[in-house]
Amino acid sequence: MRRGLVLGKFMPIHSGHINLIEFATTKCDEVIVWICVSNKETMTADLRFKWVKEIFKNQPKIVPILFEYDEALFPNTSESSTSVSKIWSEAIKKHLPKIDVIISSEKYGDYVAEYLEIEHIHYPLPRQISATEIRQNPYKNWGFVPEVVKPYYFRKICILGTESTGKSTLTKKLAEVFKSEYVSEAGRDIVENSNTCNAHDLMDIAQTHANLILQKSKKLDRILFIDTDINITKSYSKFLFNQELYVEEWIEEANKCDLYIYLDNDAPFIQDGTRLSEPDRNTLDGFHKTQLKRAGIDYHLIQGDWNERFEKVYQLIVERFGIVG
Repeated sequence: MRRGLVLGKFMPIHSGHINLIEFATTKCDEVIVWICVSNKETMTADLRFKWVKEIFKNQPKIVPILFEYDEALFPNTSESSTSVSKIWSEAIKKHLPKIDVIISSEKYGDYVAEYLEIEHIHYPLPRQISATEIRQNPYKNWGFVPEVVKPYYFRKICILGTESTGKSTLTKKLAEVFKSEYVSEAGRDIVENSNTCNAHDLMDIAQTHANLILQKSKKLDRILFIDTDINITKSYSKFLFNQELYVEEWIEEANKCDLYIYLDNDAPFIQDGTRLSEPDRNTLDGFHKTQLKRAGIDYHLIQGDWNERFEKVYQLIVERFGIVG
């Protein structure tokens, strides 16, 4: 049996890695994918191993093996050198079954092959992407990120605020500019007028909104913009009925976001016939902020006119995630 070796950090695994590994299967009866994880790296070993295992679950020729190492003992460098390759060659002999061929696109493959007295097959196609580039900006390089890895980088951004602060308009505009998906406020479809809402409606809103978030999240389209969250629904319950709204854990989990934007009530009040009065709207603003504090939600307060709000939020997203609309 001819056994090949593909080694790397796979931090994360990307389409270039996948092509290399699949190329290796055409040259060998078995391909060991050696996932090397240092003690100083934050992307966990279990996660990287799970990704490789899942991607190649229907290819029995591919055998993922995890190797966790101490950087004090093993050089942690991407540079090809004879001295570093010698150390890693000894580790290969010690920790892996007999290897017949190493498959790589790097010069170190020649060095390792020489030390182990095996063949080196050089991957002939040019590199289109690196894991470093993906870590630096996964959203710019989204097309190279495998489906199983996308949840790691997928982000949810929630737009909060009291009534008539521009939440719905801003959510839609952000989704349009960033070419992404968004979740509308479920309450607008369930309750025609805030003044006629009842306690049963709030539970219906909570469940419906959470389900919409879960459905849209499946698309893993880089970022998902969400108009309102469960904390706002809970705040309405306290404001309208002086009651706590208790929901199931899955609803809480679905509503967890990576960035929270709160639109302040300094925007002009526009009564569209479905909203509370302006004094009640401003009182509700206080209820919302109290609920968010209780829930430990760290949000960014956005003030100004409609254009200023968009520009501030846009810049915040660009700075936080490195994604440009």
